[in-house]
Amino acid sequence: MTSASSLLATRFQAVATATEQRLARALDDVPEAGERQRPDRLLQAMRHGALDGGKRLRPLLVVETAALFGIDTHAAITTAAALECVHCYSLIHDDLPAMDNDMLRRGRPTVHVAYGEATAILAGDALLTLAFDLLAGEEAHADPAVRIALVRLLARASGLGGMVGGQMLDLAAEGRFGGTGPLALDIPEIRDLQAMKTGALLAASVEAGALLGRATPEERTALAAYGKALGAAFQIADDLLDVEGTPEAVGKSVGKDQEAGKATLVSALGLPAARTVLAGLVEEALAALSIFGPRGDTLAAAARFVAERQS
Repeated sequence: MTSASSLLATRFQAVATATEQRLARALDDVPEAGERQRPDRLLQAMRHGALDGGKRLRPLLVVETAALFGIDTHAAITTAAALECVHCYSLIHDDLPAMDNDMLRRGRPTVHVAYGEATAILAGDALLTLAFDLLAGEEAHADPAVRIALVRLLARASGLGGMVGGQMLDLAAEGRFGGTGPLALDIPEIRDLQAMKTGALLAASVEAGALLGRATPEERTALAAYGKALGAAFQIADDLLDVEGTPEAVGKSVGKDQEAGKATLVSALGLPAARTVLAGLVEEALAALSIFGPRGDTLAAAARFVAERQS
């Protein structure tokens, strides 16, 4: 019998391959209709930031959620690639000197190190807009109403009240804007910040799959609960890795949260309590999937993976 972990590894590989192929096609040298040219340096920087990278967790969540409703990988992969474009843009911008000033990402130089700060900013901008280009096309879904819903979902998850807003709260908590030092956020404030900065895009990946599959209101409610718990678990696991991981294993700099005075549940609760919260969030995610029975096994394995990952 195939174990849940080996099945998940197989699905990760299949989705990563399909995502890579879709992103490579979107980042082809040949201009699309309505484009005059694709500047080579910009295109190379976008490829550096988006291709050959990461586990493709967000695409996996899109594809596996859609699969609950009989939607195959091919039909879901353009939406999955759009979510990944936003994620990759956010990493490029997070790594900039004005943000986290990281030199290493996925075991190689960050985009601003490899191509310069100005090009990195533009590469992030271009990946963000490419995401909505992908969602607006018929490859995302044949029904224009579904495409509009996907566009709004991604815009709200990634913008002012989502990922970008969460990043602003994170910078403010570090005392970046004329304060006397890092702010002492309480637990609800930290949860809110993290739900926006990290959780919103992960939850949107799950909801995108539900939109593609035309899930019922009950199913969407269950998947929203799963996505919310998964997003919170991911951030705690990430914060634990920053404390306990090594650059070689994680593929990026570690120990920077404490150095920057970032507000995290790990710093607020301590390691043992943070691990307890993490375990509880995984249980919440698994409970939310119960209405799907064995069909939800891959998503359940993904929740466990998020909590146990070492990179």
